[in-house]
Amino acid sequence: MTSFIVMDVLERANELQREGIDVIHLEVGEPDFDMPECISKAAIEAHENGTTHYTHSLGDPLLRLAISEFYLSEYGVTVDPDCILVTSGSSPAILMTLMLLCNAGDEVIMSNPGYPCYRNFALACQAEPVTVSLRTEFDFQYDINEIKQKITDKTRAIFVNSPMNPTGTLVSDSAFEELAQLDIPIISDEIYHGLVYNGKARSILEFTDKAFVINGFSKRFAMTGLRLGYVIAPKQYMRSLQILQQNLFICAPSTAQKAGIEALKEARPAVDLMRSIYNERRVYLIDRLRKMGFEIHTEPQGAFYVFCDARKFTNDSYRFAFDVLEKAHVGITPGVDFGTNGEGFVRFSYANSIENIQTAMDRLEAYLLKLTQLAD
Repeated sequence: MTSFIVMDVLERANELQREGIDVIHLEVGEPDFDMPECISKAAIEAHENGTTHYTHSLGDPLLRLAISEFYLSEYGVTVDPDCILVTSGSSPAILMTLMLLCNAGDEVIMSNPGYPCYRNFALACQAEPVTVSLRTEFDFQYDINEIKQKITDKTRAIFVNSPMNPTGTLVSDSAFEELAQLDIPIISDEIYHGLVYNGKARSILEFTDKAFVINGFSKRFAMTGLRLGYVIAPKQYMRSLQILQQNLFICAPSTAQKAGIEALKEARPAVDLMRSIYNERRVYLIDRLRKMGFEIHTEPQGAFYVFCDARKFTNDSYRFAFDVLEKAHVGITPGVDFGTNGEGFVRFSYANSIENIQTAMDRLEAYLLKLTQLAD
């Protein structure tokens, strides 16, 4: 496995802060908002009421019912609550899904650039990551023909992520339709649903019921520390997933599950407000970065990232990101973290206040001015 480079950046940024240096974090993909008050109250009540014991290994039946009702209202799809496994964040959901589908030497198709942990999850299951390129000239969209060319008799799954990390793009309806027609399990990571500014996020379940949906509460509801996610899977796989859960994790945190029920039922106004604020930051950040000379081939439609072409300034995104951190005291993520096709790019997160983003852009502008002067 490789390290998760964004965490390396974050940890170095934290070291600088312990030395008394003011660092602005635009590297980490974590909402800067506190979780909505209604969710916090539900978690507190769960503690006070003694809801601190093991739940059913598949998850609290009331939470699974709430997730089912949510998918019906949000996407118009019917999900059997018994086809939902609640997990301690979305990461265990990804890991168990791959453990279920893969044996040693099997292959898993994923994008380049793409979320770096997919590759390492596959390696943890002794499967081989097989990448398909996402290109700037095609708006970082999946090339279905290239995916088809990469399918072999060892292919066990295809990852799709929409809105996508790091680009913020939405997968097109036509791509979903074509993916659904392939006789390969699709793992659809829908963790950034709810944070969409242009267009509409579609669930893979609108196109096929023979897919695995990964989702959770961390991004939409600002509940990262509560560690609550889930996987929706075809019914024939549920007993195997349940056995994995029982042995590896037992169940998701009981109090977090009670908070999750409240989130799905009552937190929509708070999510709408957070999304509106994210969008203001998105518009501002795109404008400032372009004025500084970064090229943004495709404006992000969702999530809270801007993926910038920084090749005007560097051909080594890793070194560039750490230099910006050390000299400008702004944390950003090197594009190489997301795969070889991310080299020359950097990712900015706008999960920070507009005031901090403004200050970070002023620092970055001054840094780039010095960099240009040294080059001249």
